[in-house]
Amino acid sequence: MLVFIDESGDSGFKLGRGSSEYFTVALVVFNDLDEANACDSRIQLLKRELGKPEKWEFHFKENSNKIREQFIKAVTKYEFFYYSIVINKKNIYSENLSSNKDSFYKYTCSLVFENAKDKLDNAIVLIDESGNNDFRKSLSNYLKKRMNDYERKVIKKVKMQKSHTNNLLQLADYIAGIINRSVLGKDENEFRKMISEREILVQIWPQHLGNKKS
Repeated sequence: MLVFIDESGDSGFKLGRGSSEYFTVALVVFNDLDEANACDSRIQLLKRELGKPEKWEFHFKENSNKIREQFIKAVTKYEFFYYSIVINKKNIYSENLSSNKDSFYKYTCSLVFENAKDKLDNAIVLIDESGNNDFRKSLSNYLKKRMNDYERKVIKKVKMQKSHTNNLLQLADYIAGIINRSVLGKDENEFRKMISEREILVQIWPQHLGNKKS
């Protein structure tokens, strides 16, 4: 089982002074390695179809609507599912979270993992690389401590990679961007509708958005 994590928005709390209103984290899950490899190959092929360099990166925020539609149509043929959590930062009153970006990021990741916990088992987790080595090690230990217990290992390993080197992290970026844009009320949720069959749960926290599928 492979899990890919990326975010949209920022972890800052200077609301009204440059920081985003929402911080969104997406968790994309492939149960089957062959399916993940096939989706990876299809994304790489799409780059060639678009006349882009091999190491060009799909990035939802920067891409045109035409490229966004082509990307979504390409990946929805593959078997994956996703969870997402959207933090409404104006409703966060914890000083520890609002004053410490690392704590806020780790806690947000733990919330989306908690929602997905029942469907995860012995997962290899890849997260878009950020922060220094100490933070990356701290994040890995934090997630495994929160999710694993003596009865079941939810997370086997946590790895960090630059998103431009991993097409499936680019997929997670797209999911995070789509959800963030949906919450902001843009595009009448058209992109989210296109990928809705892969959605399990999107939660707005501290407030909830009920869109759960079994």
